[in-house]
Amino acid sequence: MNAVQVSAAKPPNWDDWKWQCAHRITTVAALSKVIHMTQQDTQNISKCLEQFRMSITPYYASLIDPDDPKDPIRLQAVPSIEETYDCENDMADPLAEEGCSPVPNLVHRYPDRVLLLATYRCSMYCRHCTRRRAVGEEDRFITEKNLQSIFAYIRFHTEIRDVLISGGDPLVMSTEKLEHIIAGLRAIPHVDIIRIGTRVPVVLPMRITEELLSMLKKYQPIWINTHFNHPKEITPESERACTAIVDTGIPLGCQTVLLRGINDRVDIMKELMTKLVHMRVRPYYLYQCDLSRGISHFRTDVDTGIDIIHKLTGNISGFAIPKFVIDAPGGGGKIPVDYNYVISKNDKEVVMENYVGELYTYPQPALYRSLK
Repeated sequence: MNAVQVSAAKPPNWDDWKWQCAHRITTVAALSKVIHMTQQDTQNISKCLEQFRMSITPYYASLIDPDDPKDPIRLQAVPSIEETYDCENDMADPLAEEGCSPVPNLVHRYPDRVLLLATYRCSMYCRHCTRRRAVGEEDRFITEKNLQSIFAYIRFHTEIRDVLISGGDPLVMSTEKLEHIIAGLRAIPHVDIIRIGTRVPVVLPMRITEELLSMLKKYQPIWINTHFNHPKEITPESERACTAIVDTGIPLGCQTVLLRGINDRVDIMKELMTKLVHMRVRPYYLYQCDLSRGISHFRTDVDTGIDIIHKLTGNISGFAIPKFVIDAPGGGGKIPVDYNYVISKNDKEVVMENYVGELYTYPQPALYRSLK
């Protein structure tokens, strides 16, 4: 079986994450069994696949409305002819990760933390992926030689206290291979926090197994960030996966990407954030869509993100509101972009606007700066 039939019952191995990976949808023929496509759709998708690969787990494909070309799951998973359009702002490596890579598969941009790219494979290749220059181009994991070079670099740089394991998606690796990486990091005395960036709770929730979580629990403190973009991605299966992670004692956050036509409305974002909090998933970042090649059709203007966060503020709990950031092109790092609530300020007072536009004044403490 190469794909999930639109109306077919789930096969016996549906809940086996390895079965899901083995039956990823990678061709137009397989995709045609999941969604209804016109002849033009078939031609456009085929043309896109000449440049960018497709991979969709049967589980995630089952969430697509087969008759809706604008379905938010479909837009994130199914190739579009718009990916082949050139945009003058597109960049192969928008975050300049390659320039911040002292050894292969490692990015050291911030003083006390590094990014370890453990694999270039994902269970699903998101159409808006910022690393599409590498992710999806080949299904390979980090070599032992590269891994040992990374461990040596981190051991030498004692300022590094936080390591983010990402890729690709590190949770598509075997539990044994992932443990080998985590154990090696945990053996370095100055590494305090180990984080994992993964989308499997969203696109492959059956990967969150008792075996995996038992392994991770041995190496606390572990933190996980995942990537929900739309309320439709929150299902009984994804909620079970998130609950299992949190119940293990692993904090779980969400990094959402602002995507045109998918979540660029305040009502959608409000529903998503409140549902995340219900699952005990902490909204962490809302990213402005990066300048990666072939994803210009997903980008909104920056004011859209600022306006969404402004309209969420005061209307849902503060811990349910992510920080809106632009990961600066050229490697400048994450820069918060906020609505300006400060109307004016001087040595005597600060005049502020609250979430409904009313003005309030806070008196500055006298002589504070002169006493410091």
